[in-house]
Amino acid sequence: MAQIVLHQAVMMFILILVGAGCFKLNLLSKETVSQVSGLVLKVVNPIVILMAYQKEYKPELVRNLGRTFILSLIAYVIAMAAAYLCIRNQEGRETVIERFSCIYSNCGFMGIPLVMAMFGYDGVFYLTAFLTVFNALVWSHGVMQMSGEKSLKSLGKVLRSPAIIAIIIGMILFFARIELPSVIAETFEEIGSLNTPLAMFVAGATIIQTDLRKTFQKPRVFYICFLKLLLIPVVTILAFKLFPFDKTVEMTVLAAIAAPSAAICTMQCLNYHRNAAYASELFGVTTLFSIGTMPLMMVIYEFLL
Repeated sequence: MAQIVLHQAVMMFILILVGAGCFKLNLLSKETVSQVSGLVLKVVNPIVILMAYQKEYKPELVRNLGRTFILSLIAYVIAMAAAYLCIRNQEGRETVIERFSCIYSNCGFMGIPLVMAMFGYDGVFYLTAFLTVFNALVWSHGVMQMSGEKSLKSLGKVLRSPAIIAIIIGMILFFARIELPSVIAETFEEIGSLNTPLAMFVAGATIIQTDLRKTFQKPRVFYICFLKLLLIPVVTILAFKLFPFDKTVEMTVLAAIAAPSAAICTMQCLNYHRNAAYASELFGVTTLFSIGTMPLMMVIYEFLL
């Protein structure tokens, strides 16, 4: 399995380089990158999620989906505990951004391609449980942290997010045992195949906009990378020993929690007038390092469990 992950990671890295090259050659502009990002989040990702539910109904699938919910909640408890214990409030420090970047991962952009490579649509099927927990938390806890307000007004956005809509429709079709017509299914498969290249192009174009030389001179960035990419995933693996489930379920949750910092952190920083440049730096560097750390986590998982 580690070899599959490494192969996928190398492929994703090459695609990231291509995306960065396209931006440097002015084949992609900032506006285009933003538009493509929206296309992936609002169209391609939801279609991949929807197609993950186009499978034969089996009680074991439903049981494993519930187990994925449980492990996803455990993973987020670990991530939040690590973020609040290891990142203390201090004057002049971007505590909210650092905690947000540690807790919330780019589980859609990076998680879906990796899980698809490891387990196909079965993995994406289970990943939808993690995505549901992610969306519920990021639009409640995440927004409250960014805004400084203890209001749940943003929870309405959870139900309106394309990923959640796709999960709801997919579940209805799955439990009602309704198959999409072949022409629609085949068309959606073609659209879904765009997910990995488009997502990696966006990641590459975003990273290249960051002054990596200056970013690499900030020790704090490496500390956040250590927490996000190494500490939290390793503690999550150890937690699997206490709550042993199906290997596919465990590795799907691990791939999602081990993914780099969520791109939505930068967007929320812009929305709430926080340091979006720093959020972008954390996103860029964690994405770059995750190409190596995500396969490493799979090796550690197989070694320990």
